[in-house]
Amino acid sequence: MRFFPALLSVIVIGVSVPAPRAAEKTFAPPAAAPALRTWGDLQARIAAHVGQSRFAPALWGVKVVSLANGRVWFEHDARRLLSPASNTKLYAGALALDVLGGDHGIRTPVLAAAKPDAGGVVNGDVVVWGRGDPSWKSRGSGRDFWSAFAPVVAVLEHAGVKRVTGDLVADATWFQSLPNGAGWTADDLNDYYGAEISAITLEQNYAEIRVTPSAVAGQPCAIEWLQPFTALSLENRTVTGAADAPRRLTPVRVLGETTVYLSGGLPVGGKPEVVDVTAPRPAAWYAAGLKAALARRGIIVEGRTRGVRWPETPAARPDMVTLGEASSPPLRDLVTGFMKPSQNLETGLIFGHLAELSRTAATPPGRTTEELGVAALRAFLQREKLPADDVKFEEGSGLSRNNLTTAHATVALLVAMARHRAAADFEASLPVAGMDGSLRTRMKGTPAEGNVRAKTGTLRYANSLAGYVTTAGGERLAFCVMLNRNSGQPPERSVRQEVDDIAVWLASFAGRVD
Repeated sequence: MRFFPALLSVIVIGVSVPAPRAAEKTFAPPAAAPALRTWGDLQARIAAHVGQSRFAPALWGVKVVSLANGRVWFEHDARRLLSPASNTKLYAGALALDVLGGDHGIRTPVLAAAKPDAGGVVNGDVVVWGRGDPSWKSRGSGRDFWSAFAPVVAVLEHAGVKRVTGDLVADATWFQSLPNGAGWTADDLNDYYGAEISAITLEQNYAEIRVTPSAVAGQPCAIEWLQPFTALSLENRTVTGAADAPRRLTPVRVLGETTVYLSGGLPVGGKPEVVDVTAPRPAAWYAAGLKAALARRGIIVEGRTRGVRWPETPAARPDMVTLGEASSPPLRDLVTGFMKPSQNLETGLIFGHLAELSRTAATPPGRTTEELGVAALRAFLQREKLPADDVKFEEGSGLSRNNLTTAHATVALLVAMARHRAAADFEASLPVAGMDGSLRTRMKGTPAEGNVRAKTGTLRYANSLAGYVTTAGGERLAFCVMLNRNSGQPPERSVRQEVDDIAVWLASFAGRVD
């Protein structure tokens, strides 16, 4: 990992990616405008919107295509290279479904130095050899923390293991890249959306601290880790304020260190808040938790717990025996799991998993997991005769500020996936306007609600929306809207609304183009 001297920021207004539980503003439908009676009216409306003088410093890339006949309904600078932000995930999801298929499961081997003897004793180490399964989590499921370990616990129980005399090792060396994605910035790396990429993960690689105000102003707030075994220590610098005091909590962790300094405070009588802290070396966190989870099931590990990651020496060895494999949910569910909420880590895990499956003895030494993933994406685009030269990515999530593509390329991908054998899985993975995922609060009360299925993208100075819409006239369209470098936004409108308006106009168009 690139250990920059950066600080952890949690409750921040205006960061490039919204906090996971932060309330999102629901924006009103576009202002009343003349009816869109003809195709020309629709084109003129969009052209007037993107051509407003206040967008003079900004860059737009827009393309809209009919899925029925391939006719271009509208385009504006569609070949301009722009930052797609999390529209990158459209490419990662399409690649995974094409190469692996929706039924594919990630199978994690559980190895041992020797088979358990007649009494269930493994003499030596047990190694969980990670493959990037993102499903080892309880967050958002209604299950408890221990359920995240159930797949591996089940493997050891089925193998008859009662006791392990050696160490319990979580081996994440299968991924051969740094734990932060290429092109991520230093201030991303300790926020939940910049959590470490590891072939073994736990709880999306970030933990939570519940902070409760004291009953007496001037006293420290009470703090509590919601997940154990992170190996992080916490210094509580919070103060409970008066009843009208602002709510402000700021955890700070210098990268490479394990102390979290929590400052700020909550008003007396106020509700508790939860703040997020990324967990360094998540494989080690997983190993420590797994040991405790096994003890709860009566399986005792006598040795230490540890995690290893590339470029450290692997713990998995060819002479070890396989006790079994833990299987993930099917890939179609995993793709939906990262597309709907726009989850960066889980995208990186799937991107890394399919990348490493392409590694062979002929792969040049030193080729990283990310490089293999980018090469696999280019090969996919070329197979599908898509504009591969328009796609200049260095990682799969879109958090990189160096990823570039065009509206033309993204629409071409959407058109290809609408005809792909995995079309149903791909479309089902996309957020639905006004209903779920990262679109759950957007375009409510408009013709786009429940209609537009599209991937969002948000970084500072980069907003995008791309997917599918059915017009009021029954025409199914693929569209991509990208807005970069928009710095003169009026306070009464959101940048998201500037992008969403175009999708709403497409949904509301009742005419047909013959």
